[in-house]
Amino acid sequence: MTAFILVSGMFTGAHVWESTAAQLTAAGDEVHMVALTGIDASGGRTGGHAGGREDGRTEADVDLETHIADVLAVIDSVREGEGGEGGGSGREIVLVGHDYGVHPAVGAADRRAEHLTRVVYLDSGMPQDGVPALAALPDQSLRAQLAERAEVVGFEGELAAPGRDEWQRWGSVEGLSDAALDRLTALAAPQPLATLLQPLRLTGTAAPVPTTGVLCTSNGASIDMVQMVVGLGDPAMQALTDPSVSFFELPTGHWPMLSCPAELAGVLRRAAAGEGRRLTPADACGTPPHLEPFLLDLPDIPRERTGNVDLYVPEGAEAVEGADGAGLLPAVVVVHGGPVPAGARPTPREWPIFAGYARYAAAEGVLGVTVDHRLHDVADYPRAAADIAAAVELVRADPRVDADRVALWFFSGSGPITAEWLASPPSWLRCLAATYPILAPMPNWGLTGSRFHPAQAVADSGTLPVVVTRVGLEVPEIAATVEEFLAAAKDCGANVEVVDVPEGHHGFESLDRTDASREAVHRAMRAVLAHLRA
Repeated sequence: MTAFILVSGMFTGAHVWESTAAQLTAAGDEVHMVALTGIDASGGRTGGHAGGREDGRTEADVDLETHIADVLAVIDSVREGEGGEGGGSGREIVLVGHDYGVHPAVGAADRRAEHLTRVVYLDSGMPQDGVPALAALPDQSLRAQLAERAEVVGFEGELAAPGRDEWQRWGSVEGLSDAALDRLTALAAPQPLATLLQPLRLTGTAAPVPTTGVLCTSNGASIDMVQMVVGLGDPAMQALTDPSVSFFELPTGHWPMLSCPAELAGVLRRAAAGEGRRLTPADACGTPPHLEPFLLDLPDIPRERTGNVDLYVPEGAEAVEGADGAGLLPAVVVVHGGPVPAGARPTPREWPIFAGYARYAAAEGVLGVTVDHRLHDVADYPRAAADIAAAVELVRADPRVDADRVALWFFSGSGPITAEWLASPPSWLRCLAATYPILAPMPNWGLTGSRFHPAQAVADSGTLPVVVTRVGLEVPEIAATVEEFLAAAKDCGANVEVVDVPEGHHGFESLDRTDASREAVHRAMRAVLAHLRA
């Protein structure tokens, strides 16, 4: 028999698990729903002992350690069993943390590792030693506000529960019925601030415990996206490729226990049985895809390096003075995607894909440019945008460049930055290109309402030519942002050309080395150059 211990997330109590618990119990499992002090006094059990503390604490006394103690109390109760010490020794214990709940769950796992069979991360982040749960909040502006408040008044106080129309700020509500959303709102409770601000302390004891990640794809995460990040070689992500780590997906929003409880229960039972998809280590198949040679045969064009910018200059180009820019070079600035780990080597501007596009432009008589920017986390879009803007000005100031004829070409995760240029296109920007881009913020990125929303900014793009390369085998969550953008562009009559690669994947230049892929690159480049030279 498996004993599932379920820990709820922000603002929510044991009630959110009721339908999932019923499904697990019907299948013969034991379920314990942890009541977190200061948020949920109800507690609950199905086929097992109820969890929760009844120590009369106020919200001012409740912090992350309080909630870790809540989870520990339930683990110990399950171990002891209702009949006394040792009565539960035959049960396998699976600890499940949703959203914020993974922080007290992991904190408790660190202290009871020898008694756990598996820890399940349900649409949550990866808590780290010394880092408070605040760092995992999706809303970046709120994160900054709470951090500033803590510096002034400390950890006291609470965060008000969301109103009915505010849950989207905390995660996608996709799949929730009106009734479920009404009940979620009615039963929500304020979150004690100290639970978010107190750093989590881990010793590493729980590292050997098998883990499972359950990703809710409508909330902006998928196994393929995690695999892409792992493939970049970030050492911190390689632990996810251990055979003891498995993954599942659920095609729903951030609250699967309410939107699809039967499916969630099935996934939890499969996770307990050790099932799930495993990730491939970055070095398992030789050269990582992003370091594979570019799919086109191009001349070897020398590179000039200035700071974080590389220039690929057409042969024989030099500073030329002429009326109206005559004799000067148009420029194509290639902007890599991300987030990319800060320690990635080589850095993205040297990756064959981006250098390949820049060399292609240079081979056509145009200055090709690659730039490294600091998009290492989804919180880094403002500084990455500033890096790109500075690089563009450096290029425009080059005496060989026609400062009035520049194209910007964005890839993948740099797509949200296109909003900066779409919203107010300068006269010198002759074309904006985007290849397998993310063109609207993912729900779990905390960028809703920010300036990095191309699908909204396109309404102000005027006559700016936009060339979008769309791949048919795109990660669904990214594909949805492209379709949102194209629908908005159609509604406002924006000047958008789409280059389709029906059998292409995200990163098709490395993954799909076909004639169709080559033709797509040629077509996109021809379109960009035509606008530059018009």
